[in-house]
Amino acid sequence: MDTHSRSFAKALSWRLTGTVDTVIISLVVTGSVKLAAAIGVTEVFTKSLLYYLHERAWLKIPFGRQPAPLPEKLTPRG
Repeated sequence: MDTHSRSFAKALSWRLTGTVDTVIISLVVTGSVKLAAAIGVTEVFTKSLLYYLHERAWLKIPFGRQPAPLPEKLTPRG
């Protein structure tokens, strides 16, 4: 099981990877470093917000969920 700090680091590294991809594609399409950087910066905020909203929406969808296993009862030693 990953720690919270590891999950956060993975989320940041994934967001960085996605932003670099967007900037490169924007640079190829527009030919402008300034415009590509502006698109990349904007994308960080919009995609972070969209991801949050997506996650919150999925909390309301029961598809694919399994109930958590019940804890085993502890038996007295004797």
